[in-house]
Amino acid sequence: MKLQEIKHQLLALFIALIVALTMYPTRAQAQIIGDLEVSIPFQFHAGSTKLPPGKYVIHMIDNSNLTVMEISSEDGSTSALFDVESAEANSAPAKNELIFNKYGNRYFLAKLFDEGNPSGSQVIESRYERKLSQGTPEGQEHVPARHRTQQGK
Repeated sequence: MKLQEIKHQLLALFIALIVALTMYPTRAQAQIIGDLEVSIPFQFHAGSTKLPPGKYVIHMIDNSNLTVMEISSEDGSTSALFDVESAEANSAPAKNELIFNKYGNRYFLAKLFDEGNPSGSQVIESRYERKLSQGTPEGQEHVPARHRTQQGK
């Protein structure tokens, strides 16, 4: 085959690949809609960041392809970004909630769910959480959250 023919075949394959990818819908990832307000009564980790107890606002970062969330203190003095992936609950939660993994006296933000929706977000484990989870029994703590109203913004 001539080089010119190979180039045309590769171009045709590339165009076919692009068309196929745009025609196949990707699996929809769940996301938390809007801002969640939550009062967390204990020190905790969100991703690799350690945060003090307090009132926080959590939301999905725009243009992150539903893979990055931000948590920030109500007064804006503290914030952290953390990576998430889609998660499924066994049943639709009765309320908005955050679920924390507990190892001894250390808490790690693990999952976030909207009321009535079994699809939510799961926080990608940090290296520190993976290390702790190897030797310590895991428990979970559920913390209720609420959606922030437009007036509260």
